[in-house]
Amino acid sequence: MDLRRERTLIASGGGRMPAYVTRPAAGGPRSAVIVLMEAFGLVPNLEKEADRIARMGYVAIAPDVYHRQGPGSTASFDELPKAIALMRKLDDAQFLDDLRATLAHLRASPEVGGAPIGVTGFCMGGRLSFLAVCELPGELRACAPFYGGGIGALLGRASRIRCPLHLFFGQLDFFIPEDEVRRIDETLRTLGCDYAIDNYPGAVHGFCCEERRESYHAAAAKDAWAKLEAFFARTL
Repeated sequence: MDLRRERTLIASGGGRMPAYVTRPAAGGPRSAVIVLMEAFGLVPNLEKEADRIARMGYVAIAPDVYHRQGPGSTASFDELPKAIALMRKLDDAQFLDDLRATLAHLRASPEVGGAPIGVTGFCMGGRLSFLAVCELPGELRACAPFYGGGIGALLGRASRIRCPLHLFFGQLDFFIPEDEVRRIDETLRTLGCDYAIDNYPGAVHGFCCEERRESYHAAAAKDAWAKLEAFFARTL
């Protein structure tokens, strides 16, 4: 499928937030998916993941939620300490302001307008996508976090969720222990949420990233991408 890609700037937080936007080249109104970045920032791999979602038939937008930290706010996959330092500077309230600005940008686009909008994210972005549907109930129609470290600490807010979720984890994820995945499962079940959890045997943190050979798990990634596409087809 041919795609149209662009980089744009969104007014947010008194500044202008860069964002990568990709969608099928064929015109027409479309649902949208916000793609939230890993701790490494708005890097080429995230743009590839947004392209993959666009090929499912959506407008995909990846905002740079590190924009307040200035130029150079990215890290390569072998610069984990730098990535963690960037992540620790991210403020949840400012992120939610950026998310509202991203939603307003999509709503103002004739290509999206009032169509459903979902959210997904990887690593840090998985946590942020879960935070988004806790704090902005009704704004998002679907949420699919990938190995979102820190979701367990947000469970006290989960009663506000009003949309379906599909969460993806790896059983060997050092950052997200099995008991945290169980607590997430138990909480969402008790709340009566529309949700599914896949926890892949043999998979570690970052199992969907082909560029990180030490963590990539081909079978888990293939299954997760297929289920993500089916989930968005059902919800968006």
